[in-house]
Amino acid sequence: MRTLQELVNTEDSGWTYVKQWIDVSKNKVEILPCDLPNAKDALYKTQVSTKSLMGAVIYHTGGLLIDHGWIRILGSGCKLLKRSLPDWNKGKTFSEFGEIAGYLLIADDAIGGFYAVNGGYLGNDAGNIYYYSPDSLEWEAMEIDYSQFLLFCFETDMNEFYGNLRWKGWKDDVKELKPDYSYSFYPFLWTKEGRDINKVTRKVLPVEEVYNFNMETGSTLK
Repeated sequence: MRTLQELVNTEDSGWTYVKQWIDVSKNKVEILPCDLPNAKDALYKTQVSTKSLMGAVIYHTGGLLIDHGWIRILGSGCKLLKRSLPDWNKGKTFSEFGEIAGYLLIADDAIGGFYAVNGGYLGNDAGNIYYYSPDSLEWEAMEIDYSQFLLFCFETDMNEFYGNLRWKGWKDDVKELKPDYSYSFYPFLWTKEGRDINKVTRKVLPVEEVYNFNMETGSTLK
């Protein structure tokens, strides 16, 4: 594993670009504060340089909240968003820090959807982003890389992207939702009965519980 000194690039940091994009973002972006010891620990565990945009987000933020907290991009963790990117992935996409993951979870949303960088497990397009949708329980290729994913979060009309997965009054609900939690729905969104999100029951659960349930259920439906 590379040392922290090898990973921190002080001359050409990717944060310069990320911050510029955030400053002109169409969507609301909240930069969560980071604690330097946690940032150093998370960067070392992830083994990415701060020259990369992923490394920059990890090292300079506790995470990013997009569109009133609808999407949560993982960083080094903080009081509000306790999950760091490497700690969240351990036991899910790899067993020990330093291992190459088949995919790496980088973000999730309020409805139990998950974003990941493909490490080769999800398809032949390693480095590209996939979305695990709660209404299909399948990994869907987005045909973008991590930098383009950030731009997607900053620039995309999320009402258009999520379509019928947003309910009336979602914004007020999500503002109160802690970013380590997600909604679970019943009837399930992948069923015929759950197609109208305005008619289903919503329940707040820890995002870990939602992740485990959706992944296990998705594997049994294949």
